[in-house]
Parts: sequence; C-alpha cells; structure tokens
Amino acid sequence: MLHEGVNKIHSPILNKIGAVFIPVSDMPRAISWYSNLLGLPLQSASHEGTIYDVPMTGETTLILDANKKEVTNSSQPLFFFPTDDMQATVTFLKQNGVEILSAVEDIGSVKFLVFKDPDANLLMVCQRN
Repeated sequence: MLHEGVNKIHSPILNKIGAVFIPVSDMPRAISWYSNLLGLPLQSASHEGTIYDVPMTGETTLILDANKKEVTNSSQPLFFFPTDDMQATVTFLKQNGVEILSAVEDIGSVKFLVFKDPDANLLMVCQRN
C-alpha cells in the first residue's frame, strides 16, 4: 500500500519516466510522421521493424511500438510536446495536414492544443506563459 504524508518511504522505483510508448499500426508511416513533426532525419526501426526509438533531447525516450495487432487509443493525450511559439506550431501543424482537435486554450500558466497522430493517438503541444 502506498502511503501519503510527511514520512518519506524508500522505494526501489526511480522518480522519473524512462520511456513513453506510442502504439502504431503502420511503422513506416509512423516513423515518417513523427520525424516530420519533430524535424528529425528518417532512421530504421529495430526489433524486426516493430520498435522505433524517436531521437529525443532529455532523458525520457519516445518509442513507437507496432507489436499490438490493434491500436487502442487513450481518451486523454498521452503526453505533451513543449513549444516556445504556439502560433508557429499551429501554422506548422495545419501546413502538414495534422488533425487538430481543439483551439488553443490559455489557462493562465500555459497555452495548449490537442491533435492526433495517424493512428488517432491524442497528443498535446504546450507553451508556458
């Protein structure tokens, strides 16, 4: 049982996210889409074409995973990509035919919008105010 409160407990689980997995149905299409979205060169998938490590900055990795026969989508965005220029991001997404699901919302501390990848996975882009 996890405990709440002032006392810190020892856990062997590190307090960081190692990787985020995104289920995809068509690996070549997903590699191309995510590479274009992030301005990255195309590279090859591993594990007989079922896993692709998207080159990212920072410690957390992004992994495209084509090991499931059927992609099941979350009802909420899986994570967010940061941006320093929301208007340029909106323009870029529109120019690249990305399905944007929401107008830019400004909640004071951040602005964000939700969009879909080719497998209808919900993603978010966020800018701090």
